[in-house]
Amino acid sequence: MQVRDGMSEVVLTVGPSHTLREAAAKMTERGIGAALVNDDELPVPCIVTERDILGSIGRGEDPDKEPVSAHMSEGVVAASPEWSLEHAAAEMSTRGIRHLVVFEAGDVIGMLSMRDIVKSWTTTGATSGLTP
Repeated sequence: MQVRDGMSEVVLTVGPSHTLREAAAKMTERGIGAALVNDDELPVPCIVTERDILGSIGRGEDPDKEPVSAHMSEGVVAASPEWSLEHAAAEMSTRGIRHLVVFEAGDVIGMLSMRDIVKSWTTTGATSGLTP
């Protein structure tokens, strides 16, 4: 299986001035764990994840006052839609992340999460004997 087979094609986008609560509410509505952040002042999109939001709340910060821009990851880790799911999983594991943004011809076409990979594998089984 390739990344394009497991990715979500609909990607949630929030702005850098949204609050963490607004981002969390949108993520909850869609049942997803990350959102792209488009900032016109940055050359590439950034990402805010459930882990970023949880970390802020755990530090006692107010999610109604904290802007996404203060907690988003600078830039994103990109994946090709032609990568195997094993390659994507290895990349996530190596980098300690749970989401890859899928680009094709310079455009975002989807997002792949660890959850997407597990769902694909439990439905169809792993497709190769990739070893670490």
